[in-house]
Amino acid sequence: MANPSEDVFPYDYKVETLDNGLKVILVPMSSSKGLVSYYSIVRTGSRDEYEPGHSGFAHFFEHMMFRGTKKYPGSVYDKLITEMGADGNAYTTDDYTAYHLSFATEDLEKIIELESDRFQNLSYKKPEFQTEAGAVYGEYRKNVTNPWMVMFEKLQETAFDKHTYRHTTMGFVEDIKAMPTMYEYSLSFFDRYYRPENVVLLISGDIDEKSTMDMINKYYGGWEKGYVTPQIPEEPPQTGPRMASVKYEGKSLPLLFVAYKGDDFDPSDKEAMAGLLLGDLAFGSNSDLYKKLVLEEQKVQMFGEEFGVNRDPGLWMIYSMIKKTEDVAYVQEEIASTVQQFQEAPVDAKKLENLKKRRKYDFLMNLDTPDKVGGNLARIVAVTGGIEAVDKMFATIAEITPADIQAAAKKYLDVNRRTTITLEGRK
Repeated sequence: MANPSEDVFPYDYKVETLDNGLKVILVPMSSSKGLVSYYSIVRTGSRDEYEPGHSGFAHFFEHMMFRGTKKYPGSVYDKLITEMGADGNAYTTDDYTAYHLSFATEDLEKIIELESDRFQNLSYKKPEFQTEAGAVYGEYRKNVTNPWMVMFEKLQETAFDKHTYRHTTMGFVEDIKAMPTMYEYSLSFFDRYYRPENVVLLISGDIDEKSTMDMINKYYGGWEKGYVTPQIPEEPPQTGPRMASVKYEGKSLPLLFVAYKGDDFDPSDKEAMAGLLLGDLAFGSNSDLYKKLVLEEQKVQMFGEEFGVNRDPGLWMIYSMIKKTEDVAYVQEEIASTVQQFQEAPVDAKKLENLKKRRKYDFLMNLDTPDKVGGNLARIVAVTGGIEAVDKMFATIAEITPADIQAAAKKYLDVNRRTTITLEGRK
């Protein structure tokens, strides 16, 4: 059994790997009132779409997986889930795709049967494929009416030259338009990536470990290996600042993104973990800059940061919606000034310690139900392949000093790693 009592993660958990490579993480929660959360985490996202002209398929399969199998067609699957009173959905990200259900413990075996069936035996004909591909294009057209989506597209396209983070999770629009012609390719994509070695089951709640594993072996044990590692190109070092602007056809307040190339997530890397804390300290909702721009001067309507967790070096971003066009340059200057401040002097030690405590508290407070356990662990499990990274991350964070934050600011907030995007809409 993993997880000694001194670790941060509050529950005992068990990890088993089937002979075919399927990893299973069980998190029993005795006080979960007969509820179970079932996450099927496919370690494939838009990052894995490395073949030119074929972006968007990770997101596409989030849709196609609900088409069902010969044994349980989509309409039958939906009916059974509804009759159980289960709450099921899915989402796709840059690094993974997650399928999740919440339901009563008594329905666990049926859920295992249903999920194992569609992951091994997904079945669809060309007309169904084309219908769903058309629906994905419709979703894309709806999304680009949102100025934030347009900004994200331009940011990734500008910041990356070779790595697959260059396109959004939905994919390049040209590829989405052409998707209905790629039926045979879709079968290949599923065959390569929806394999047991590339999937992690994260099951939390009112479960018995032995009986759950017996059922997992029964229904998933025959799933054949076959995962093919994607040939993702390495992004060359950025050698100078990049800028781009967007003229948005709809109405919108001005938007500003300032992003820096970060590091891949390594919970044992003190420098990278200091970088994640740096984002919160310099630009988070408790930062001096947030208080100045949002509360005191009231020049911006929205301001925040996303120094996130990625499998490969991604973007750490500061974003803002500004009330007046004439203040965009001012906000940029304030961000640059804050960067300089953190590079020139160590952060206040008390602020750093308060942030460490707050991060740990927020994490623990979001683990009180089975579904929250699954939802809050999914990205870390997908990026690292396991749950062990949680305790490693907090152990590393505990050792970070103000000098480490300053060093991270000098390394990561370098102007040569920066990409700046502005958007102006119609008045």
